[in-house]
Amino acid sequence: MANLRQLVNRRKAVRNIRKITRTMELIATARFKKALDRAAAAEAYTRKIGEIASDLTSAGGEASHPLLAVRPVVKRTLILVIGSNRGLCGGYNGGVLRKAQERFRELNAAGVPFDAEAAGKKPMGFLKYQRIPRLAEYVQFEDKPAYDQVEPIADKYIQMFVSGQVDEVQVAYMKFQNASRQAPVLETLLPLGSVGEKKATTRAVAVDYEFIPSASEILDAIVPVAFKQRLFKCFLDAAVSEQIARRVAMKAATENAADLITTITRQYNRARQAKITKEISELIAGAEALK
Repeated sequence: MANLRQLVNRRKAVRNIRKITRTMELIATARFKKALDRAAAAEAYTRKIGEIASDLTSAGGEASHPLLAVRPVVKRTLILVIGSNRGLCGGYNGGVLRKAQERFRELNAAGVPFDAEAAGKKPMGFLKYQRIPRLAEYVQFEDKPAYDQVEPIADKYIQMFVSGQVDEVQVAYMKFQNASRQAPVLETLLPLGSVGEKKATTRAVAVDYEFIPSASEILDAIVPVAFKQRLFKCFLDAAVSEQIARRVAMKAATENAADLITTITRQYNRARQAKITKEISELIAGAEALK
């Protein structure tokens, strides 16, 4: 039977842990709600600007944009892996890193060179452990990524793609679908061929546009913004998914701690009852010996 003092100390330690996990659950819930509002607001803008770019591309005739050009042969790929700076978020990072690892293996098998970048300390540690060189690392993104933080990265990717340093840019991250479902995905952001993918409910009647200035000049202004917004949406989705994963993990930890406290309390009561019974037996035996 365990020592009573050990059980008391253990129960006290588990109660303290439960307080911490409960607090972290509440913090993650609050952050999730704020991140969800930002992601929902960006979703409508991202979708609409993509539709506009798609309409302009279709109606512009011969007009096109370098970011829309699909390279016939991919000679080099750039992969950005978005994860978290901290742990205690269940399988959030594991799912994203497995998706990125699958792509790395595919590229190695095909003999296609690639560059890797990491956003978050967990992806940085993974790439370092796998001995994959990092072209750049970012740790400034937490639960509230800002557009001003993402825009310089997007500008760099645009310059690399247009200059021919890379032939495609892909992002591995946790895509937010709804509050109960998130999935690790690998999306190709450049070339921006899917900039204006629409649902089947798209208008059947084409719209005639009169371009002032020219269609090329308008695309030069719209297409880069569409790419930047899509990249920004990846970071927003990752932030929302991280907070959901942390909330779920901390909720499970709190419930497990409560169950453990119940088990320890039961063990303590049994040990205490056994000790009391033993002491009573000793008193009775001693009284009998005095007769």
